[in-house]
Amino acid sequence: MERAAVMFTLLTVAAPAFALGQESKTGFLGRSVRLGDVDSAYKVYVPPSFDPGRTWPVILFLHGAGERGTDGVQQTEVGLGRVLRANPERFPAVVVFPQAPPGGVWLGDLARVATGALDQTMAEFHGDPDRVYLAGLSMGGYGAWVLAFEKPERYAGRRSRLRQLPPTLEADDPYAGTAARVKGIPAWVFHGAEDSTVPVTESRQIVAALKQLGAPVRYTEYEGVGHNSWDRAFSEPELAKWLFAQRRRRASSSR
Repeated sequence: MERAAVMFTLLTVAAPAFALGQESKTGFLGRSVRLGDVDSAYKVYVPPSFDPGRTWPVILFLHGAGERGTDGVQQTEVGLGRVLRANPERFPAVVVFPQAPPGGVWLGDLARVATGALDQTMAEFHGDPDRVYLAGLSMGGYGAWVLAFEKPERYAGRRSRLRQLPPTLEADDPYAGTAARVKGIPAWVFHGAEDSTVPVTESRQIVAALKQLGAPVRYTEYEGVGHNSWDRAFSEPELAKWLFAQRRRRASSSR
């Protein structure tokens, strides 16, 4: 099997039931996804250049603990969402912005909500299954590693501001276990050297484990920067170019 491209992906909730012929819109659009008996709102960013006649790269963005809520807006005002508002031309992609409720984390049912929102977005906005990317910051960086671990074959690329590794990895070396699972997903990891919330050693250890396996990983550590490394990370001139260069490579079929 050939390795996948760069980032994370998901799959699990029913496809959307949007009316055919619905007028295309751009900007931050409100949507909802149902998991069981619960409807969860999320936002989808559709770029100004959106053309329904072709397929589009899709980014799933997972926010941090500070953006939890039910307003449907806070998760679009940090990290990638802030860049899209100021310089939409930098990331010509459809972006999914789920929002965790107060106290929620990107695990279990909430992770399924995020992947369900991704599935619906892929169907409604002509997402390219070979260009599905995962980005997260703080708590969302943690969620990105979890989703990549659960379904590494789906994502073409990952941009992560690491929080910590998946707690489900009960092994002597969880970093090695995670690296072995996601080594085929190109990743760019960012961390502030002076982070007092999440030790910078977390990123250093997973990056070291990935490099030992020859995985396609990049690491940027910002000297003098604390927990908020995402503002600088999403401003990196090379980030978008690197991200969109990643594509999932399908496994060779055998007879």
